Amino acid sequence: MNFILIIISGILDVLANLALQKSNGFYNKSWGFFALLLVGCAFLLLAFAVERGMSLPIAYTLWGAIGILGSVAGAYYFFKQKLKPIGYIGICLVILAVALLQLEF
Repeated sequence: MNFILIIISGILDVLANLALQKSNGFYNKSWGFFALLLVGCAFLLLAFAVERGMSLPIAYTLWGAIGILGSVAGAYYFFKQKLKPIGYIGICLVILAVALLQLEF
């Protein structure tokens, strides 16, 4: 259940980032306040997952990875924004970090 909370929280974070982009620097205030509402809900779900027993470092890392990867995909799909080559290296590092979380030493 905690993992589902983190996934939903990450999706809300992605939607908040897209709404913030749509707000054009809070020029369009309705999109800006919608972004604030979404990010508040995302943090609330993250807090619920941690309070229910998920380790904070793992929860925050997964949440951040979902947010980063989802925001990149959403910005490309909705706003036609493309990454520079260094951005692809960053994406690979995020995926590697999540994969390394699965290892137990």
